Amino acid sequence: MDKKISGQDAEKRMTPLQRDVAFGNATEPPFQNEYWNNHQEGIYVDIVSGVPLFSSKDKFDSKTGWPSFTKPIKDNAVWRKTDFSHSMLRTEVRSTQADIHLGHVFDDGPAPTGRRYCINSASLKFIPREKMETEGYGEYLSLFAAPSGKSTETAIFAAGCFWGVEEYFSRVKGVVNSESGYTGGTVKAPSYEQVCSGKTGHAEAVRVTYDPTIVTYERLLQHFWELHDPTSLNRQGNDVGTQYRSAIFYTNPQQEKAARASAEKLARSGRYTRKIVTEIQPAKDFYPAEDYHQDYLKKNPRGYCHIDLKKAKKD
Repeated sequence: MDKKISGQDAEKRMTPLQRDVAFGNATEPPFQNEYWNNHQEGIYVDIVSGVPLFSSKDKFDSKTGWPSFTKPIKDNAVWRKTDFSHSMLRTEVRSTQADIHLGHVFDDGPAPTGRRYCINSASLKFIPREKMETEGYGEYLSLFAAPSGKSTETAIFAAGCFWGVEEYFSRVKGVVNSESGYTGGTVKAPSYEQVCSGKTGHAEAVRVTYDPTIVTYERLLQHFWELHDPTSLNRQGNDVGTQYRSAIFYTNPQQEKAARASAEKLARSGRYTRKIVTEIQPAKDFYPAEDYHQDYLKKNPRGYCHIDLKKAKKD
């Protein structure tokens, strides 16, 4: 996402200290700045352009009182120039896109680079890992390990015939597995025929296993809204019945919060004139569908599908 704004607009919303540092090459006080002791996971972006500059993965405690990094996120995110100010020979670091003063780089850092990028907090904005997707920096989530040591997480969606929904999510970058099944009802281990009767309470659904360091739950929600019509009650494409309802089955409170926020945002967007009817419910037992339903469209490339599968590759 292009975060660049004009320097004039940025200057209006900056504090006097931020302006002095970014545009006047000033230096903020050590140990009295916003990020010197910040230990959260996330990225540090240019206060003016919003371009990512540094990652918390490369941040270390230099004992100097300023945020210190071993390297920038990308080599071309910053540029260096000789600085003779204050009767010292140093190497200044400036952002490439906005060309603001960031700080200085020294050759006394830890391995593997041996460098210490000593940067002013005033020139940076910190984006916490959990907000990177919503702030438009989802592509940088791969820099971080999965939370709580988990390598994968699970999401469950219902959006009509599970053949197309399963195939769609299988094509999304970061999805490890997608599996067709039944959930949301009261009958244990139902058959396809039972679910089709509309008397089990189950929906045709897809269980998505994904790597949260590559794709976030919020991004999966965006795909969910895009792949079907959430204003269509108990119908998607040619399929009619409660088993084809639109639904999100959340597996934890964080997913519930994200799902409700995402639905509210979509409702306010004006994209639809009709009411969104998607159910948001806690996940119940998920019963995998019969083998012949799994990877159905891979086995039957010309099979029925109510979804535009090309949208799955937009990432």
